[in-house]
Amino acid sequence: MRVLVTGASGLVGSALCAALGQDAVPLHRGASWDPARGVLDPRVLDGIDAIVHLGGESIASGRWTPEVKRRIRESRVRGTELLAAAAGGLRVLVSASAVGWYGDRGDEVLDEDSAPGRGFLADVCRAWEAAAERAAAAGVRVVTPRQGIVLSAAGGALAQQLPAFRSGLGVRLGDGSQWWSWIALDDVLAGFEWLLHDDDLAGPVNFTAPEPVTNLEFVKTLGQVLHRPAVLFAPERVVKTMLGGMAREMLLASQRAVPMKLNLRGFPFAFPELDQALRNELGRF
Repeated sequence: MRVLVTGASGLVGSALCAALGQDAVPLHRGASWDPARGVLDPRVLDGIDAIVHLGGESIASGRWTPEVKRRIRESRVRGTELLAAAAGGLRVLVSASAVGWYGDRGDEVLDEDSAPGRGFLADVCRAWEAAAERAAAAGVRVVTPRQGIVLSAAGGALAQQLPAFRSGLGVRLGDGSQWWSWIALDDVLAGFEWLLHDDDLAGPVNFTAPEPVTNLEFVKTLGQVLHRPAVLFAPERVVKTMLGGMAREMLLASQRAVPMKLNLRGFPFAFPELDQALRNELGRF
């Protein structure tokens, strides 16, 4: 299966291309692919069987100004619309989404049948998934993996936290009761390959480990793995003042998502528990 991969220079995209090897065809922004200008040269799909769409503006690069929010939404929705319109004849379109779809839900256990949430990220995710589903009208199997926090020492949220934790300055956010849905990078890569080949799996799929944890549990576990104290905390009001909407909807929002569809299909998580996943990523056995 020849797989076109957008967002191929990102953390997950670059790792997926390496995992797929010669079957991966990275698609980088340029003359043939420019979502901002509505450009997709149909020739890039010659010989392609499937698409894994991971492209989009970073949501964790700082405060969400009106311009940043516009770019976050348009980079996802417009790019997905272009790919969905051109996907006719392909076996599958796997178009990334996120657990932000559920909004801030407290202790509620969230599976793929749960109702959508509220907020900017929830609205973006709904539009993002709806854009991908347009390919289904052309007979394409469409899967929208709702990714949790991807754990990798090479990048993303974990890599950003490591310097502070290694210095003994690990900090919980607010009271730490908010649920964080996470997944090991190795399980993300295996999950994408599973989605590409499981012809009966379609629609939203929670890409999260079976055991979500609270922020407090995450902080304590990471501190234990690194053998460093992690007893500091950042008051909620301080986090909100510093980061605004990004803090409310990402760092302080509670999403207790579970991978019901993957569990029902017997997906073999290599790292179902946080301690295992962190020790693997950080070489702490």
